[in-house]
Amino acid sequence: MFKRISILVGALALAALAPMALAVKPVTIKFSFVTTLNTPKGKAAQAFKEYVEKASGGAMKVELYPSSQLYKDNAEGLNALIFNNIQLLVPSATKLKGYNPAFQFVDMPYLFRDNDHFKKFTQSDAAQKLLTSLEKAGLVGLGFWPNGFKHFTANKPLRRPADFKGLKFRTQTSGVLEAQMKALGATAVPLAFSEVYQALQQGVVDGQENTLSNIYTQRYYEVQKYLSLTGHGRLDYVVITNKIFLNSLDPEQKKIFMDGIAHANDVAFEEAVKLNADALAKLSELMEVVKLTDEDRAAMEAAMKPVYDEYGPKVGWDLINAIKALK
Repeated sequence: MFKRISILVGALALAALAPMALAVKPVTIKFSFVTTLNTPKGKAAQAFKEYVEKASGGAMKVELYPSSQLYKDNAEGLNALIFNNIQLLVPSATKLKGYNPAFQFVDMPYLFRDNDHFKKFTQSDAAQKLLTSLEKAGLVGLGFWPNGFKHFTANKPLRRPADFKGLKFRTQTSGVLEAQMKALGATAVPLAFSEVYQALQQGVVDGQENTLSNIYTQRYYEVQKYLSLTGHGRLDYVVITNKIFLNSLDPEQKKIFMDGIAHANDVAFEEAVKLNADALAKLSELMEVVKLTDEDRAAMEAAMKPVYDEYGPKVGWDLINAIKALK
């Protein structure tokens, strides 16, 4: 009798535990980035979240942390990713130069002709080789998201190299950008993205370079009078995760994750074109817009030639020439 009661109690205990066993904890993906949600990066991040959560039926959860809520655009975020404290990061390409100097390609002046040229690069063998190079650091490169061409803002019109002399410009931390500003007779002042507005407001720097969508969403028009459409370089991003996280996913989860990235890639390209165009229309009512003539652009390109002399070998002539050869 006692044995039968023990069996019954055991069966009831197993029945009680069964729902707990079925209640599998959702996979959580922490996604950190420095821009606002209404930027190309922010829109693509939201598209990724919506896709993954819907496709997984809620078994995978994506937490978005925009506007530097978790990490600024520095090594802290990359270290957090490597140690799986976060699972997705989309830094600007040049931030990865410590792992491979070739990621500074986006900073090389006047390297890309237009947005289509950049998109073709992201689908090339040269781009895939760059992404693969991150694996030795425990990172997994998933693709490139565009932001667009960079332009200068200042409190004076900037058309020719002579207009830059003696001015200080906020840049990302990049030897290429320091060489760029030196070639123009200006000084580069590396600052975190979240610190730029205050630096402009307080006169720590005289101007900055950025994409149109960033210039608008960060409200630089409140502290800068002129927008010069130089299109001298690009600000684009690398989508990265880490091996620890990716290897923890089962095949179905991994497929949903990778399909979500592919979907977000398409959204990123669509939104970059749209939001930059919208931003220019709005900025045209808020700032004095300076358009360069062909002669102005030629003068800017000529002035920046020393950047290639110094950084061509460091970034890699094979990569630079492969990009230039894309049709």
